[in-house]
Amino acid sequence: MNPLLGALQPYPFERLRALTRDITPSPAHAPISLGIGEPRHPTPVLIEDALMSSLQGLSSYPATAGLPALRRALSAWLQRRYGVSVDADTQVLPVNGSREALFAFAQVVIDPTRAQATVVCPNPFYQIYEGAALLAGAQPWFVASDPARQFAIDWASVPEAVWARTQLLYVCSPGNPTGAVMPLDEWARLFELSDRHGFVIASDECYSEIYFRDEAPLGSLEAAVRLGRTDFRRLVAFTSLSKRSNVPGLRSGFVAGDATLMSRFLLYRTYHGGAMSPVVQHASIAAWNDEAHVVENRRLYREKFERITPMLAQCMPVALPDAGFYLWADVSGLMPEPVAAPVDDADAAAPDVAYARSLLAQYNVAVLPGSLLARASSGLARPGDNPGRGRVRLALVASVAECVEAAERIVQHARGLQARSAA
Repeated sequence: MNPLLGALQPYPFERLRALTRDITPSPAHAPISLGIGEPRHPTPVLIEDALMSSLQGLSSYPATAGLPALRRALSAWLQRRYGVSVDADTQVLPVNGSREALFAFAQVVIDPTRAQATVVCPNPFYQIYEGAALLAGAQPWFVASDPARQFAIDWASVPEAVWARTQLLYVCSPGNPTGAVMPLDEWARLFELSDRHGFVIASDECYSEIYFRDEAPLGSLEAAVRLGRTDFRRLVAFTSLSKRSNVPGLRSGFVAGDATLMSRFLLYRTYHGGAMSPVVQHASIAAWNDEAHVVENRRLYREKFERITPMLAQCMPVALPDAGFYLWADVSGLMPEPVAAPVDDADAAAPDVAYARSLLAQYNVAVLPGSLLARASSGLARPGDNPGRGRVRLALVASVAECVEAAERIVQHARGLQARSAA
């Protein structure tokens, strides 16, 4: 067996199941899950129709590079959305969801024969970054976000010696779970570091179409063009239809950027077997060519956040994020004492784990403890420096009514905890 598999951490939801397996939720409440970031708004009819009308495509092997019509649709969307021009033949590739591509890309970029091959990634983070680094033969370096600066990543904390051995940098903007969007000056800093040290930037942008203000989030390719980097050197953007179009089961997204990297990635994917089904490709063309359903999807998220954020702010520090469909709530003041968990887990005594267990037991609402989404930040040795500790991720993916009901239960639960603490 590949010995690198032994370095992988259990996935957050696997750990949460183990940490809550002894809990029988109160039968007085129907279950509500705010734990998994799985879009649950209806899939647009136009996508379903495109799927059904393309079933003849099942009789053909697909090309890994995708249909020319799909690549043109992807290029046209980037032009409309970000005002950037990419070559549909050399700078864009369809992928089977951003998760698959984010993992596979590290296997292309990393040279494990170089000493101390390093992958830098934000912390907290999407766990695929860590797994991709480890299985490519590199070591991840975790960079914490700063709550005092709206969860901006503290890139300045990375030593020059680490940047010097870095081969790949993962960024996520809008961030998961914080919802923070990287501004242009932050991109300028990362591009300068990439030029100086030669590392590649993989920009995860799958939450880019869920935002709450008039101005859409800045994308990496857009930032590059604004800064005069029209060749997108050492930069690849990753995006997906899952959140934008409510089709997580379609497994459809694309990557775009540096033509040289795209060529090597295509070579890898040809052998890896990463071709997208022709049926999915036709449905994807319909999705990328339509914005009306995206506007309505965004309206539903905005309604939920406008209603729920003020409710939760009564009992815990929480604020509207820049974008995305998560609230990154601070519950550290609600659970001062650790609560025994049924498994030996390094984060079992964290206040966010105790809070999630208590909320599930009493009110049948599932949330994801923040410490399961993070690691002790690299370069630090202090106990408890996990930047997710004391926070929970609330995924507002259900209907408006269900999310409001969950928020009401969370407020009731918090008030009960506060009353017991004051007694």
